[in-house]
Amino acid sequence: MEVFVGRSLVPLVTAAALLVAPLARAQSTPTPPAPTPAPASGVEVKASPEGFVLSSADKAFLLKLRGYIQLDGRFFESKADRPGSTTLLIRRARPLLEGTLYSVFDFRLLVDFAANAPPLWDAYVEYRPRKEVRVRAGKFRPPVGLERNQSGINTLFIERALPTDLVPNRDLGVMVHGELGGGVLTYAVGAFNGTADGASADTNLDDSFDLAARLFTHPFRATGVKSLAGLGLGVAASHGQQFGSASTTGEAPLRTMGQQTFFIFRTGASVAETVVAHGEHTRFSPQGYLYAGPVGAMAEYVTSSQEVNLGTQHARLRFESWQASASYVLFGGKASYEGVKPTDPFGGEGSGWGAVEVGARYAGLDVDPDAFPIYADPTRSARKARGWGAVANWYLNGNIRVATTYDHTSFTGGAVDGDRIPESVFMSRFQVSW
Repeated sequence: MEVFVGRSLVPLVTAAALLVAPLARAQSTPTPPAPTPAPASGVEVKASPEGFVLSSADKAFLLKLRGYIQLDGRFFESKADRPGSTTLLIRRARPLLEGTLYSVFDFRLLVDFAANAPPLWDAYVEYRPRKEVRVRAGKFRPPVGLERNQSGINTLFIERALPTDLVPNRDLGVMVHGELGGGVLTYAVGAFNGTADGASADTNLDDSFDLAARLFTHPFRATGVKSLAGLGLGVAASHGQQFGSASTTGEAPLRTMGQQTFFIFRTGASVAETVVAHGEHTRFSPQGYLYAGPVGAMAEYVTSSQEVNLGTQHARLRFESWQASASYVLFGGKASYEGVKPTDPFGGEGSGWGAVEVGARYAGLDVDPDAFPIYADPTRSARKARGWGAVANWYLNGNIRVATTYDHTSFTGGAVDGDRIPESVFMSRFQVSW
């Protein structure tokens, strides 16, 4: 009987062993990790009021197609010895290509198809490992003028004020910049080829370089004083050597808000008869703004001194200019250095009327008295300019702006019989940006 029972249990034990063995192996073998999800792939295409964007799914690679067009009208009031022609013109027609590579490299390419405009404005690459330190190389605005470094689609007036005549427009260089304390302090310092006041340069013509720097602070940005969070104060400067020639003098004319020349150095057929830059060139500019709700204000001062030659004669001439402007958004938005963004846009699904802004400004520019009569003809070039103006802007939405300005500029000197006839000009602008 015991033999029979023992024999009958053998198949049962064998079957149990066969069932338990796989379970034991399963418990002793580590569970393989869950497969890691594959990174997102594909291309995302987006069209919005900010432009057209082509990007990878992780945003490491980004391409933006943007731009703007400005159709202007200039209507000069002066009849006798009118300084400019009443005309319609394409002031700017600029497609803009921006992008990001490998998450930390940005690039920008800005060209212009407007008549008589330089074809290339911005062309640079920027490495931005963090907000505190960024490195930019290429052609761009040096960090000197406050209004000059404001985009042309966001300036309060149709044309910039007189201090812009004394700061560089575009230049080639390398710049380190960044922001500290969450934007409480921003800095920029760079080396550039160097260019004449108000001008742009594509090459270095004199084997010397300019150093430019700016410190700008928003002292109340990190505090609880919201009414002063939009206060910005800064100082900028540049220093270098400029050496001109008869063909490239290193000196640029000074222009009114109506874009008419009111000061120019003497020129001739040879270098002995032409005023050329020859020596140190220094700029200094305290600057600031305040934007609080619908109220906006901006002020800047610029002084520029340049050593010049006329034949065997040499002098150091100093120019200075300033401007102050104020604006008020009547309805539909807030004042900002980056421009007014309507809260109730017109068009599309919006049923509002956009935003309306009004403003005024006063500006002046003084030429060094030592410029006359040796380096400049007092019957052709004015010694002083004083201008005031008013503006009304209608921002239909974030892409369309209609503007009207009136600027009046009076002069000291600049004519055979005394003072140049004042310039009074109405300007209008229809602007589309994307």
